[in-house]
Amino acid sequence: MNTTTYSQSERYEVAFNQIHEALKKQVKSRSDKFTSLVHAGRHHRVISTYQDELFQYAKLRNALVHEKTELGYYIAEPHRDVVERIEKIARVLTSPNYALTIATKAIIFFQMEDSIEDVINGIRTYNYSQYPIFQDGECVGLLTAKSIVKWLAERMMGSIVDLSHVKIKDVFQHEKEHPLAFAAKSSTIFDVEELFERYHQRKVDLEAIILTENGRKNEEPLGIVTAWDLIEIDYTAD
Repeated sequence: MNTTTYSQSERYEVAFNQIHEALKKQVKSRSDKFTSLVHAGRHHRVISTYQDELFQYAKLRNALVHEKTELGYYIAEPHRDVVERIEKIARVLTSPNYALTIATKAIIFFQMEDSIEDVINGIRTYNYSQYPIFQDGECVGLLTAKSIVKWLAERMMGSIVDLSHVKIKDVFQHEKEHPLAFAAKSSTIFDVEELFERYHQRKVDLEAIILTENGRKNEEPLGIVTAWDLIEIDYTAD
């Protein structure tokens, strides 16, 4: 948009409407009212980050629009900093980043029949704490470094543990269940946040979302997103 041809009020109203449309698209709510959508979407980090500003912007927008007495006439002009700020928020909300931008992408995964030594070498090399495990072409869960250490500790005789014949399946059967979900690589951050929220409402502590080509468990993992990845997003940075 060529901002030099629009007044501050017009730019403000356009940005506000863009945000409103983005909220209606991304947030599930019984009402399409702007403030209701902000309330309903607070589990999205981007909305919670800007929520106080969005409420204030709604008040200002109502004052500008409802007090109009003729086309193109506004009772006041928002300050340039305010206009630039709401335009920035509009850009963030209307073009959410793909989930892959925050995912761990160098995924190391193993087959159930692989040696447990392969996983231990993976921990040593990559320092990851969890690894997707496949069986018969499908991801069946996560094997964690914590469970491997516990399994080893229970089987140590002196300071030696013979791992030469131990397979992942021997350790995996002692691994507790880690709820997983799968999503397509085209998913946005909004999409994965919504998925975490759905599991939360069902009182299930979702461990991670594995991103694949089409969101199927029989596809190669392209990225892993945890709730912590979402928490670490800094929407305040320019």
